[in-house]
Amino acid sequence: MKSAPIARRSVVLGTGLLLAAPHVALAAGGKPSVTIKTARGPIVVELEADKAPLTSANFLRYVDAKAYDGATFFRAARNPDNPKAGTIVGAPGEKVRPFPPIRHESTTKTGLRHVNGTLSLGRFAPGTATHNFFICIGDQPYLDAHPGERGDNLGYAAFGRVVSGMAVAEKILSLPTNGATKFKDQRGEWLKPPVPIISMRRS
Repeated sequence: MKSAPIARRSVVLGTGLLLAAPHVALAAGGKPSVTIKTARGPIVVELEADKAPLTSANFLRYVDAKAYDGATFFRAARNPDNPKAGTIVGAPGEKVRPFPPIRHESTTKTGLRHVNGTLSLGRFAPGTATHNFFICIGDQPYLDAHPGERGDNLGYAAFGRVVSGMAVAEKILSLPTNGATKFKDQRGEWLKPPVPIISMRRS
C-alpha cells in the first residue's frame, strides 16, 4: 500500500479540557446507533460493536461525553479521478482534549471494509487514534489494510456505517474547499466554512 494516501487523510488532534471518565457501556442487544445532527441535516450511523468493539466504544465515549457538540466537518477530501467520491472528516473543537489513544483495530481483523458509507477513525501512526473520524462517500479500498505492501500498510479502523443521511454526507463532500491549512498535502481539502456538528447522541 502506498504511504501517501494514508498521510493524506491523517488528522489533527484537539487540545484542551478532558471531558469525562473512561468507562463506557455499549448498548445491550443490537448495534448501537448515533445521530450526527449537522447544520446540513442529520446523519445516522450504526456501529459494528461486535466486529470492532474497541473503536466503537471509543467513539461512544466521546458521544456520551458530548465532546462532539460544537464539532465540525472540517475537511472534504475528494478523489482526483472522481470528485463525487472521497471522505469527509469530522473532529471536536480545539478545547476538547482527547482521551488516551486506542489500539488499532485493522480491517484484516474486523473483516470490515472502507466502502460507501463506512464510518472510520482517523489516525497518524497505528495506535494514535483518538476522536477524529471520517465517512466514506464511494468505495475507498486503499484505506483498508494491505498486509505485505511497503510502508504503513495497516489501513484505518472502520467501525460503522451510515444508515440514513448519505445525501447529507454527499452534499458536505461537494462544498467549497478553499480553507486554509498548514498541511501541504491537504491543501484544497479544508472546508470554508466548516460544517457545524450541532450534537451527537445515541439513537
